[in-house]
Amino acid sequence: MLLPYFLDNCVEVGCDEAGRGCLAGPVYAAAVILPHDYVNEALNDSKQLTDKKRKELRTQIERDAIAWAVGIVDNHEIDEINILRSSILAMHRAIDQLTIVPEHIIVDGNKFTKYKNIPHDCVVKGDGKYLSIAAASILAKTYRDDFMDSIHEKFPQYNWLSNKGYPTLQHKLAIQEYGLTDYHRITFNYKITQQLSLDLL
Repeated sequence: MLLPYFLDNCVEVGCDEAGRGCLAGPVYAAAVILPHDYVNEALNDSKQLTDKKRKELRTQIERDAIAWAVGIVDNHEIDEINILRSSILAMHRAIDQLTIVPEHIIVDGNKFTKYKNIPHDCVVKGDGKYLSIAAASILAKTYRDDFMDSIHEKFPQYNWLSNKGYPTLQHKLAIQEYGLTDYHRITFNYKITQQLSLDLL
C-alpha cells in the first residue's frame, strides 16, 4: 500500500513526469497535493495500470486533490536544453500553477533542481511508494497520451496512437521512410541498429 506523505504536518506536493524517453512530442509533468488523510487503494505507478484505469483515476485525483497542475516542455525546448533539464522544468512549471504554495516537494527519480526556497526530496521509484507521486504520474501520463492521440490524426503513419512517441521499431521504420515531423526531437537517436541512448547530462 502506498504511503500518504513523506513528511507529516506540512503541505506536500508530489511530482512526476511522462515522455522522457520518447522520440516525439513534449515531456509532461504533474504536481499533486493530496489531503493528509487521503486513501485510494487503486492508486499506483501509472505504468502498472491499464489505460482505462488511469483515466478513471485521473477523474478521482482531480476531484479529490487539494491542488493539482500539469506542466509541459515541448520538443523544441527539449532539443535546446536536453531531456533531463526539460523534465525538471516541466515539474517546475506544474508547481508554478498550483493554487496552493507547497511547503515540501517529493519527486520521482534521483535528480531535481531546487524550486525557489522549498525543500525537496528525490525518491527512486517514488511513484510506487507515495500516493501524491503516483497521482502525479497518472496525470502526466494521461494528459501526454491525450496530446499524442490528437497529433496522431495529423501523422497516422507514425502510429502515435499506439506507441505515444516511444522508440518502437515501427516508429523508427516510419521515420526512416517518411522523415521527421515538427514534433520529433531532432537531438535523439533514431538509428534502428543501435539501442536508443540519451545523454541526460
